[in-house]
Amino acid sequence: MSGRNNTVFLSLGGNLGDPAQSIAAALRMLDDDAATRVVAVSSLYRTPPWGKTDQPDFLNIAAELTTELTPHVLLELCLETERRLKRVREERWGPRLIDIDILVFGNRAIHETELAVPHPRMLERAFVMVPLAEIAPELVLAGKTVSERLAAMDITGIERLRSGREWWSA
Repeated sequence: MSGRNNTVFLSLGGNLGDPAQSIAAALRMLDDDAATRVVAVSSLYRTPPWGKTDQPDFLNIAAELTTELTPHVLLELCLETERRLKRVREERWGPRLIDIDILVFGNRAIHETELAVPHPRMLERAFVMVPLAEIAPELVLAGKTVSERLAAMDITGIERLRSGREWWSA
């Protein structure tokens, strides 16, 4: 643990099984960790597949957490959460039960093979930026706020499904 609280933003999504249930379970698991607290969660969004487009639509959210964990320990917690929810990594950008990505970890910049923060492709992904703009519109990423970046993006096909804490914390 790092001994201080860091503000972290995550992206969670999935398109197999019951993605809403998987995302909710992942949030509860992360919140149950003694060193990590879920502070804010966006609405649940249905989004078209990205990268590999011949698959079902995804459900996606963004979440703000505070954590005493280091970036690498948080990454391991996220990967362990995916494993506990039976995530199998078969193909890049392919279908999945759950996916948890660290988008931002405080003001840290990490460029390693296993961890890149800020997330290197989040600025080009509307399925990340739409939910993130809901909970952190004034967050500055590469010199512009999330809301400014979102205003220039094509958000065709993205649909808000559920909002409020009750959809995931019940």
